[in-house]
Amino acid sequence: MKKVVLTALAAVALSAGSALAADLPVKAKPIAAPPPSPWDVAFGAAVMNDYIFRGVTQSNHKVSGAVYFEPRYNINADTQLYVGIAGETISFPNNAKAEVDIYGGIRPTFGKLATDFGVWYYWYPSGTCFNTGVAGCSPTLANGNVIKKDVSFVEFYAKATYNFTDAFNVGANVYYSPSVLNSGAPGTYVSGTTKYTFPAFSNGVALYTSGELGYWALGTSDSFYGTGVGTQYANGIPYKSYTTWNLGVGATWKQFTLDLRYSDTNLSKGDCNAFTSDHTASGTSNVTPINPGGAGSNWCGAAFVAKLSVDMTASTLGK
Repeated sequence: MKKVVLTALAAVALSAGSALAADLPVKAKPIAAPPPSPWDVAFGAAVMNDYIFRGVTQSNHKVSGAVYFEPRYNINADTQLYVGIAGETISFPNNAKAEVDIYGGIRPTFGKLATDFGVWYYWYPSGTCFNTGVAGCSPTLANGNVIKKDVSFVEFYAKATYNFTDAFNVGANVYYSPSVLNSGAPGTYVSGTTKYTFPAFSNGVALYTSGELGYWALGTSDSFYGTGVGTQYANGIPYKSYTTWNLGVGATWKQFTLDLRYSDTNLSKGDCNAFTSDHTASGTSNVTPINPGGAGSNWCGAAFVAKLSVDMTASTLGK
């Protein structure tokens, strides 16, 4: 009998313990945050009073707008693949009104050294050929210049930026094209850059200063551009290689940037005309071996550029 009572008491105790245990709060296992997506998209737009490319205006010193869209894939924290498309409004001698850029590459990072390797295609649709001496072209421009219908071209590039601190970096770039502006002339552009960003103000505005010094080594064009230059250059014009530089200051606030920049080159007005086929070039006194007509272009001279841009990524929207 005693044994039965003890067994019953034990059963009651166990039952009570189970009920108490059931009433205790159960801690849920923490839910791990999903890993960040390796995909991202950068996009933005800009408006500027002048579109300057390596010291040469692309918009005839007039207002230009730009947009871009760039999908990205992060292989890991230090390596990113990307492709992109961008567009700018221009004013070219062949009547092309838009530049469409299609590009892609890879951006490996090694500690403080960020690199970028890729290919860039500059497409200028809806052009018109001007050259009296070539079948199918419209007559030579009034100032004596000639230009092809299609001046689209490709470049291969390698860039590196070393970030000494979060505020200060220096960079080096090299671009190569087998036919700059589809002229037949190869070109290699090399440049050095630097940028310093000052500590941000309490309202989030950060000021910076930056600059670039570059040199574009240009080769000889094909015979299309030798027309009218004389028998010495009947097979093509040896374009004048030149140095370009720019220096500017700017301010960033959230996704917005205002950049104010001075740009210039050491190209003479005559050699600038020979390189650009500027439809606005005029005069007869800017004679050089490759510009015997003497028309001068101001497309490669000093210019001040004010640019307002907005740049965003899908991963930071709403943050």
